[in-house]
Parts: sequence; structure tokens; C-alpha cells
Amino acid sequence: MKILIILVICISLLACKKETSKQMEYKRIQLEKQRDTKSNDSITGLDEIEFQREQSLKIKRESILKKEDDQEELKELVLSKSFLKDEDCYLITFKYPYLNEGINQSHANFNSYLEKDYLDIEGVEKAILEEGEVVCDSTRTRDDRSKKMVDYKIFSLDDKLISVLFYNETYYHRKPYPSYSFDSFNYDLVNSKFMKYEDFFNTGSEEELREILNEVLSKKIKSGEIYYDCWEISAEDFYSSKDNFVINNLTVEYFFDDCVICPAYTGTFSVSIPLELLKPVLKQHNSNPLLL
Repeated sequence: MKILIILVICISLLACKKETSKQMEYKRIQLEKQRDTKSNDSITGLDEIEFQREQSLKIKRESILKKEDDQEELKELVLSKSFLKDEDCYLITFKYPYLNEGINQSHANFNSYLEKDYLDIEGVEKAILEEGEVVCDSTRTRDDRSKKMVDYKIFSLDDKLISVLFYNETYYHRKPYPSYSFDSFNYDLVNSKFMKYEDFFNTGSEEELREILNEVLSKKIKSGEIYYDCWEISAEDFYSSKDNFVINNLTVEYFFDDCVICPAYTGTFSVSIPLELLKPVLKQHNSNPLLL
């Protein structure tokens, strides 16, 4: 049993450097529960660790994949396109939205930016080759390749605005866990332009908004709605992600990469803030779609 616990802790440290002893204890307890439910199985300690890892990855993926969005309602406006690069050493798949230019020719602004700037296939290839230390050799199997998979969710606000959330799932060779990261874009359909933080919120309001976000996060932690050992967002992390939000069901939902607000294995990547709480920092201008 001692050897098993040590192995679990080692895997936990690899998953997220911010994990604490309480998180490790939580994982140990969860592992024992899983083992108890499988008491009639003849699996080994290493099998149990692998089972736990697979369950963790499943939770993380499902927390994103099952998120409801407005793709069905937007099917006339938004077409889905995809890109595939399948090499012996790595796999890259991109799925992305393409606005129907037959409805409005100015949608070309959106499409051009995504295809020419955001996708950046050459940059993705370079990152995989460098960070993943990809070396083609005869012993490499196709299942052992580095992989970069990008998909999206899309949301609409009163036909004025669309919010696109890209979720990136990256597997690097010889690393046991995938990493998750997010990019979001808010696009003004009326004026055909991308919108930034300052288009929605008062200039210089970052610290006030961060306090509101942390208040919401703390309440969720205390209520048990999210894992008890998540933590408040730091100023540095918020400033680097201040544009990384989508407008969804009258809330502003901020997304953060792996290990920024919660341990990696929890599958918690976002915090939703009701618009009502954001009134003090909303930019008072008729171009702001959040002023309903």
C-alpha cells in the first residue's frame, strides 16, 4: 500500500505543480474507493493508477465536450471547417467556425483572421517539435505520437455578438498527461470587428473585476460546487487572460489553462460571473453589447 501511495503522489506532481498535500490525500482516498468497488477484480496497484489516470482524463475532457453551446441555432450563420495534418511523428487537427459570407460580406474579416493568423499551422508544428522533443525513429508507434487537437464552442448574444471558445488538447511525446489551454474571441456582428476587454469593461478596471471573479470563485469553493482546494486567481494570471472570456447566457465566463485555478485532474477550467455582478465595471457606451 505504501508503494501505491508513493506512485499516486508522483503522478499527481507531474499533473500540476501547484497541488498540495490535501489534494494528494484526496486522490489517495478516491483511489481507495475505486479499489473497494473493484474488490473482486484481480488488478494490480499499477493497474489502479492507470485506471485513476484514465478517469481523470475522462472527467477533464467531458467537462469541455459536454458544454452546451449555440451551434445548432447558428447553423445558417456558422459553418464548421476542419484541418488535418497526419504525420508519422505528430497529428494536428483543427476544427473552427467559418461565418457565411453570403449573409454579410464583411464576415470575411472574421474568416481571414482565423485562417491566416490564428490557425498558424507552421507555429503549431514548430511548438510540437520543440516542446515535445519529437524525433522520428523506427520504434515510434502512431499511438505514441505528439498530438494537437483543437475544437470549439460558439455562443450568441441577441444576434449582435458571437463568442468563440477554442479548446486545445495537446499530448506531448513521453508525457503522461495531455495539457489543456483555451483561446476565446468575441466578435461584433453588427460592426464586423473583434472586441477586447476595453470594449466591454472600464479602462483600468482589471483589479476590480478580478476581485469580483475571486468572490464568485470563493463562494463556489465554500459551497462545494467546485473542488475545495481550488484557489483564487492571481493578478498575473488574470492580466494574462483578461480577454479570455465568452458571453454565455447573460454571464461572462472566464477560461483559464490547466492548473491556473484548480488542480489539473478536477476538470475545472472556468468561472462564470452573472452580468448583474459586473455592472460596476461595465463600460457605459452604446456600442457595448452587454448593456442590455
